[in-house]
Amino acid sequence: MNQAFARLLAAGISLFAATVATHVVQAADGVPPFAQQTPPPVPDYAKAESWAAGPNGLGAAAALPAGATPLAKDAVVDVFYVHPTTYRSKDRWNQDIADKAANDWTDASVIARQAGVFNGCCRIFAPRYRQGSTLSFTSMDGDGGKAFDLATSDVERAFDYYLTHYNNGRPFILASHSQGSFHLMRLLESRIDGTPLKGRMVAAYIIGVNLSVGDFPKTYKNLQICAKPAQTHCVVAWNALLPTANLDVILPMAERRYVQRHGDDAGKQLLCINPITFDADQPAATADKALGAVPGAPGEGGLQPLKVKSVAARCDRGELIVEPAAALDLQPLPGGSMHYHDYGLFYADIRANVKLRVDTFLKQVAGK
Repeated sequence: MNQAFARLLAAGISLFAATVATHVVQAADGVPPFAQQTPPPVPDYAKAESWAAGPNGLGAAAALPAGATPLAKDAVVDVFYVHPTTYRSKDRWNQDIADKAANDWTDASVIARQAGVFNGCCRIFAPRYRQGSTLSFTSMDGDGGKAFDLATSDVERAFDYYLTHYNNGRPFILASHSQGSFHLMRLLESRIDGTPLKGRMVAAYIIGVNLSVGDFPKTYKNLQICAKPAQTHCVVAWNALLPTANLDVILPMAERRYVQRHGDDAGKQLLCINPITFDADQPAATADKALGAVPGAPGEGGLQPLKVKSVAARCDRGELIVEPAAALDLQPLPGGSMHYHDYGLFYADIRANVKLRVDTFLKQVAGK
C-alpha cells in the first residue's frame, strides 16, 4: 500500500473517511500474517451476548440526550446497525467479541451515539462482530483486506440470523458507519439488491464510507439513491469534512474504490446527501435549519443535551462540508475530517428523517 493511502488510515481514521492524516498507523513488530494468526471464535448469534442491542433490548442504544424525541413504544420497524472500527489493536487482525474492554468502548462511543439515533422509531439490532482492527488498516490490499472479509462474514451471518429468528417479516432499516458501512455496502449487494428484501427495506443509511453516485446502477442494479426526504427503498450517504480539508488530495483516494471496479468516469463522484435537507436538490443548508447536534467527543458518560441550529452543511464535489458552532466543542481528526461526528452533528435531523421515511413506508404498505 502506498504512503499516501497509508496516511489516510492514520490516527484512528477509517479507511472510508478518505481524509489525509499526518502519520502512519504502524503494525507492531513480529505480527504474524493473517493466515498464521488463529482467528477469534466464530460468534454465535443465538446467544444474546453476541448482540450489543437486540435480543436483550436496546442496551447502550437506549441513550437519549435532552431535547430528543422520546423512545419508540410498540415499534413496528427494526434497525440493523453495524458499528465502525472501535478495536485499536496493533497486533491482532480481528476482535474477539468476548473482549469486554473493546465492547464497553464500542457501546459508549458508538452504540449510544449512533445506533441510539434510531431508538425513536424502531427496535434496534446491533451485532457484535469480529471487526477488523486498527492493524488491518496497515495493509488493506493484503492481510487487512482478509481481516475485513472475516468481519463481513460475521455481519452477513448476523443479518441472516436476525431475519430468520427476530424479524418475523417486519420492515427494516439498515444503518452503519465507517467500517460498518463497508460491510453493509457488501450486504446490500449480496442480500438486498434484486431480492424481495428490497421491498421490506425502508432505507439504508450507509454513512462515512466512499459510496459513489455511479454505484447506482453499476453496483446496485435495483436500489436507488435517496434523493428526497420521504423516499423509501433507497440509500443515503455522506462524509463530513471541515472547509479546511483539501479535496484535491482527498478525492482521488476516496474515489479509488469505484475507479478500480468500474473505471475512471463521472460516476466516481462520491454520494453526498445533505442530512439537514435530505434532498438532492437542496445540497446546502444554513445552521438555522439544523434540528440538533450532540456536543462533545464520543466517549464515556451520558450524551450532552442537543444544541439546535448549530451546524451548516453543504455538499461539495461529493463531500459534506460542515461548519459546526464552536459551542459544540467537536474536535476534528487530522486533515479536517469530522468522521467521528458524522452522526452526532445531525442527531435530531437523522431522527426526524427516519420517522418520516418510516411513516411514509407504513402508509405505502397500508395503501396496497
